Amino acid sequence: MSDERESPELADADLHDGDLAAATLLLVDDNQQNLELMLAWLEPLGCQLQVAHDGVEALEMAARLRPDLVLLDVMMPRMSGFEACRRMKDAAATRDVVVIMVTALNEIGDFERGVESGCDDFLTKPVNKLELTTRVKSLLRVRLLKRKVDALLRERRND
Repeated sequence: MSDERESPELADADLHDGDLAAATLLLVDDNQQNLELMLAWLEPLGCQLQVAHDGVEALEMAARLRPDLVLLDVMMPRMSGFEACRRMKDAAATRDVVVIMVTALNEIGDFERGVESGCDDFLTKPVNKLELTTRVKSLLRVRLLKRKVDALLRERRND
């Protein structure tokens, strides 16, 4: 599905770090300290940062905001990250959102369950700052390039 939120900054983007300002990230964790730490580490990227505190709130915000990337805790009240990810990937509006699961779980079965729910990548807690920022930047660049390609394809079809 194409993303209708094209921004002027994206049209000529070479997708360097400064170009990530066109991106929206949704950080989801029930632990306020984890959220504050990730916010502090990701703020220098210049992205729009939004926060949700459980899977239910994450789904509501993802449908409304259509973020480019979601950092999603697995173990949360009301709805697990696995279920929230599955529902995001099943919904047309959020199918293309990049989901990175952030988890303290480290068994092979946990990673398999994450893949089955549709996540795109994993980070293991405690999260390493360099690993977090590197993966987020890399996956955001891919997401923004996809948005650019989708826009070009739409434009070409309209010619």
